[in-house]
Amino acid sequence: QVQLVESGGGLVQAGESLRLSCAASGSIFILGAMGWYRQAPGKQRELVAAISRGGATNYAGSVKGRFTISRDNSKNTVYLQMNSLKPEDTAVYSCAGDRFYNALRPSDYWGQGTQVTVSS
Repeated sequence: QVQLVESGGGLVQAGESLRLSCAASGSIFILGAMGWYRQAPGKQRELVAAISRGGATNYAGSVKGRFTISRDNSKNTVYLQMNSLKPEDTAVYSCAGDRFYNALRPSDYWGQGTQVTVSS
């Protein structure tokens, strides 16, 4: 099994930045692609960004150019750098991991989520 723990959420003003972290523990040798999802009140969960074990990335169109996903395999951690935040980025952000090396939508393991609130 794999455990994922997110950190770094908070309250910021529009235009500011935040960096989320997701630390993996447990059977990390089986961990392939990882990703970040978000869910705003009353909306469906959406994939924000994903990164393969080798570092290939994909992003939702709404965050492309503002958010950057990265991973440090030596620290078993994935990051989401969020710049130029907008009020519509407000959501609970969850980290996910997958056993598949380059799953486009990682979904085997989930963190508990961290709240990001962007005020206007």
